[in-house]
Amino acid sequence: MDKASKFKNGDQVVLPPYGVGIVSGTTTKTVAGTDFTYYQVDFPNGTSRAYVPVHAPQEAGLRAALTNDEVQSVLERLTHGRLTLPKQWAARHRRVTDILTSGDPYQIATLASELRRWDLERGLPDLDRQAYRRALRLLAGEISAVLDVTTEEARSMMEVGEDEVLN
Repeated sequence: MDKASKFKNGDQVVLPPYGVGIVSGTTTKTVAGTDFTYYQVDFPNGTSRAYVPVHAPQEAGLRAALTNDEVQSVLERLTHGRLTLPKQWAARHRRVTDILTSGDPYQIATLASELRRWDLERGLPDLDRQAYRRALRLLAGEISAVLDVTTEEARSMMEVGEDEVLN
């Protein structure tokens, strides 16, 4: 097993589309007569819980949450990231959806940077605007959890980069 698939109790993880959760242990469940071990991932406010196969967490998209150092790199991408998106709506929508569901904070920050640039240059159609807002929500959620700050504080950190783009 690679390093990323070895999670332990208390680890902060991200599971798209749920967001940031905490590994609260492992459990064994019997499926079709075979025992499988799963990570139990609890999400904020105790409202959601997910079970992710220990033998293949990456297939479910489970990954370690960003580290404090990585947050700065993501904020940098949010400011200066560049991405070539298809001009044709259907192809662009597929690409944007793939990035958002990937859960990769670097790709999501790069996407948000590009959509912000498009918005400043020519405005965004409704679905692109919704994707932009979703990207910012996903990033703010992870940054706030990792740095143990409020979502509003995380959004303020993200807006610092926005000011740089505008100037």
